[in-house]
Amino acid sequence: MSIAEVSEKFNLSQDTLRYYERIGLIPPVHRNKSGIRSYTEEDCKWVDFIKCMRQGAGLPVEMLIEYVTLSRQGDNTLETRKGLLVEQRGRLAEKIEELTSTLLRLDDKIERYEQTILLKEKTLKQQPE
Repeated sequence: MSIAEVSEKFNLSQDTLRYYERIGLIPPVHRNKSGIRSYTEEDCKWVDFIKCMRQGAGLPVEMLIEYVTLSRQGDNTLETRKGLLVEQRGRLAEKIEELTSTLLRLDDKIERYEQTILLKEKTLKQQPE
């Protein structure tokens, strides 16, 4: 796939894809004889993984660069890579707990406003005109 096709498929700019490759967030993409990037299915899996981890999970760039670097070193880094992911999963689970707690507080606050508004409406309807 061309960089334009990958850009469209993953809704990332071409500049972002080049940047990800330059800083090591994705492994180097194969280039054809003309030097034009030609993304393989494996390259696309990396792009999808990085996008998910960055945008969906909010993982730090530095951790992801370390993960990609370790991955390129082979199977002898499996435990280390797993450890990185487990650590980040724990952080994400904590963040989800915090967000869930905040969401419940907001729901409670909204419910109080709705009850207050209903009471005011009821009081207004009961007043003689």
